[in-house]
Amino acid sequence: MSASYENLLYELDAASGILTITINRPSKLNALNAATIEDIGAAMQQALDEPQVRGIIVTGSGEKAFVAGADIAELAALTPAQALRAAEHGQEAFCRIEESTKPVVAAVNGFALGGGCELAMACHMRVASDNARFGQPEVNLGLLPGYGGTQRLPQLVGKGKAIELLLTADLVKADEALRLGLVNHVVPQAELLAFCQQLLGKILGKAPLAVGMVLECVNAHYAKDANGYEAEAKAFGRAFETDDFKEGTTAFVEKRAAVFTGK
Repeated sequence: MSASYENLLYELDAASGILTITINRPSKLNALNAATIEDIGAAMQQALDEPQVRGIIVTGSGEKAFVAGADIAELAALTPAQALRAAEHGQEAFCRIEESTKPVVAAVNGFALGGGCELAMACHMRVASDNARFGQPEVNLGLLPGYGGTQRLPQLVGKGKAIELLLTADLVKADEALRLGLVNHVVPQAELLAFCQQLLGKILGKAPLAVGMVLECVNAHYAKDANGYEAEAKAFGRAFETDDFKEGTTAFVEKRAAVFTGK
């Protein structure tokens, strides 16, 4: 199954339930313009609405860039009021990824700079090819991250290191990103998508409702208007109402593999 978007590819493998969203502006190193941000938000909403989609990979076209940043020419023409709205739209699209109850893995296949780093950080997990580079170079342009970078980078690498990276605009190689906790795994580029599919496949073998609840509870820890412990307790209680809980516990007692239905 596929859907048509101007600046990205939307390809669902029906057998596995894994959707691959590919940012597809190779002539611009997949830079994010307003139309691409809109496509990302729409594609994520479609993925959330379609029960056939069980897990999502986000990647970039080509071998040089995941997303090399924002479209600077487009940004330079914005008024302050338009820039505010652009940041709000970008944050909304990326929050749709972060708040997804279906697991999302970023397959970072090259440069992930500026908005590209922010897009990767909005995903639940990040797998980098060994040629990947990460950075938030906005201060070089007299700017700062606008799509959540100042919020998510400290969550992943800690406040002090995040401030250093944000203020120096230093680029981080894949192995250093792994050491910092910015990415989960580093693999050769030729193995990147297969590794991400394998990782998602392992997750998709678990109880879908429980997976979604885990994602909700982890996000609740960082939400200023939520209590993560309260969210966890409530989700724990809800899990006991599901057929998947009954199946999982029965299968454990019977010493067999569980067959989850997402109910």
